[in-house]
Amino acid sequence: MRDLFTMWANTRMIVLMALTAALYAAVLIPFKGFVIIPQLTEVRPAAAIPVVCGMLFGPAACWGSALGNLIADVVGGMFGPGSLFGFLANFMYAYVPYKLGEALRLDESGASAGRRIGGYMLCCLSGSAACALVAGWGVDLLGFVPFTFLSLVIFVNNSIASLVLGPPLLAILQPRVKRWELSYRDILELERRPSLAPAMVLVAATLGGFLVLNLTSLGFLQVTLLDPAAAKGVALIRNGGAGFLTLMIIAMLLL
Repeated sequence: MRDLFTMWANTRMIVLMALTAALYAAVLIPFKGFVIIPQLTEVRPAAAIPVVCGMLFGPAACWGSALGNLIADVVGGMFGPGSLFGFLANFMYAYVPYKLGEALRLDESGASAGRRIGGYMLCCLSGSAACALVAGWGVDLLGFVPFTFLSLVIFVNNSIASLVLGPPLLAILQPRVKRWELSYRDILELERRPSLAPAMVLVAATLGGFLVLNLTSLGFLQVTLLDPAAAKGVALIRNGGAGFLTLMIIAMLLL
């Protein structure tokens, strides 16, 4: 997790952060008129950018995705209290694919096609779940929109964009980024790769939290430990969500 802060001492990483933010905002803003939930979310083909940039630019893309979403909210007239959680959610949307892709060693030349495809799909789904979990929990906490509705919209929106548009975008950019030595590993000269165990904990916290909270609130599961008084009530989302978010933070500290 230290690289999220040490990158600010590197000029090239700051430039990549700014480029990611500008690209994300530039593609987000034109679609602000295609609203799904007023003041909160819209159709987002740009959702492929945090995943791809996260795998290419690492920590720079995490900050860039968060900032780009905030800029798009301000320019697109959607800025409000929920923008704070949007900032954190989009940060995680790039962070999870970045760390998971590293732990799975998807950038290694010896990785098989099946491993690359399966790993990329897991990165997309886990990143989308992390974004949906953070944004859905935060907006529900503010009392704006129910967790289940918003989180499902964000997850589906992000998953489709990243799974469909991400692979061709990655295929175009990755060889050039390597050739120009703009990968975060080239710039930061990282030797250590994150362990697979904490990366899997992060996946479990994101996908598990998203699935458990949604299935329980919809009545498909009875998880009384999360909310003994009312398994489908507000306390389930707030207490259960806080628990899964805490697990995500612990995993991040170990990566």
